[in-house]
Amino acid sequence: MLELDTITAGYDRARPVVREVSLTLAPGEAVGLLGPSGCGKSTLARVAALLHRPYAGRVVIDGEPARGWRHTAPRAQRTAVGVVFQQPRTSADPRLALRDLIAEPLRATGRRDEIAARVPELADAVGLTGELLGRRPHEVSDGQLQRACLARALVLRPRWLICDEMTAMLDASTTAALVAVVEEYRRAEGAGLLAVGHDRVLLERWCDRTVHWKSTTPAAA
Repeated sequence: MLELDTITAGYDRARPVVREVSLTLAPGEAVGLLGPSGCGKSTLARVAALLHRPYAGRVVIDGEPARGWRHTAPRAQRTAVGVVFQQPRTSADPRLALRDLIAEPLRATGRRDEIAARVPELADAVGLTGELLGRRPHEVSDGQLQRACLARALVLRPRWLICDEMTAMLDASTTAALVAVVEEYRRAEGAGLLAVGHDRVLLERWCDRTVHWKSTTPAAA
């Protein structure tokens, strides 16, 4: 299970954007988190991914409370969660070719021996050609870069995947392609998915259940 227990978080202790929110995600389950821009759902997603320390509450991953945030989190917990953000250009190192972008987590965790097999496998899955893998972010479209970012999120085979407005900047065909990749990964690996967004139709078609963010508290739909 991935559990968010009474989370309060934000960027100003006097005015947190998330107040005492709880959410549970089971292995293999797809949960949509639906809400308008600015409601705090992306902050909650970053807390779930161990990228943002909450003011109060706890995150529990597979029965173990989170014991750190960002690079201070234990590697086993940090790599259990893969994240795809809304804006690929702000989450990708502009100096790296796409093949190196995808391989980055493998290098960071000392698993370089997996690069030769894993990167082409994922590039094929997300629809990137060998020629595109040699390009840098400024040489590809937003959709192509987001495909690489999704491959990067999957490269360590995470048990939990968080897609924070992953398709907000994409056209319909690219959105459908990336959702299909995520669904194939979930079926193959039994991974849980938290899909954050404001597109009700997409989330309700994609996910097993959708949680609607109302005021400061999400409510099950």
